[in-house]
Amino acid sequence: MPYALPLPLAPPWWSRLLARVSRAARDRHAPVRERRLRVVGTPYGGDGPPPSLTDLYAARRLDMVRLAVFLVDDLPTAEDVVQDAFAAVCRAYGTSLDGLQDPGAYLHTAVVNAARSVLRRRRTARAYTPPHPGSGAPVDEGLLLAEEHRHVLDALAELTRRQREVLVLRYWSELTEDQIARTLGLSRGTVKSTASRALDALEGKLRKRTEADR
Repeated sequence: MPYALPLPLAPPWWSRLLARVSRAARDRHAPVRERRLRVVGTPYGGDGPPPSLTDLYAARRLDMVRLAVFLVDDLPTAEDVVQDAFAAVCRAYGTSLDGLQDPGAYLHTAVVNAARSVLRRRRTARAYTPPHPGSGAPVDEGLLLAEEHRHVLDALAELTRRQREVLVLRYWSELTEDQIARTLGLSRGTVKSTASRALDALEGKLRKRTEADR
């Protein structure tokens, strides 16, 4: 059955786009200090002191904003989501992150939960007002909202919440099936079946958009 199969080895063009943009964004905007702090994405096991909340913020904020854009579909809200997520990390573990074995994984979960809260509020207040432009856009806004990228965002917005979360975490954040299952509180089998249905649905939506643009 389709849902029993592993995630595809050769993802379609839109997933290659997400992976390419994700890597390009990291290479372009990550300073040397951020690259040294890759430890915050894996369980800590280094010889020096564990990363602090400040280290986590410096290393992962932009990455989390890009992730949140795919979940909530607008940049100002995505930035608010990430701020809420870091606040949740601080409330739970303080600024020293004492006792937190995998800060990167915890942060992914916090971002997903904050995005869910935004989407719930959005559903209960359908009189949607376009977000204000804010005081200044991040340096990578053009990369995030390129026309090619916009098609993917629009199609993702038409999926169910769970489908969108699974695909974004897999192809944008490049998490494994086990990591996605832990982040979303699902079984690995549910991640596989959701990914399979979401891939079929997204391919169909993008195909229709491509044909409509011709």
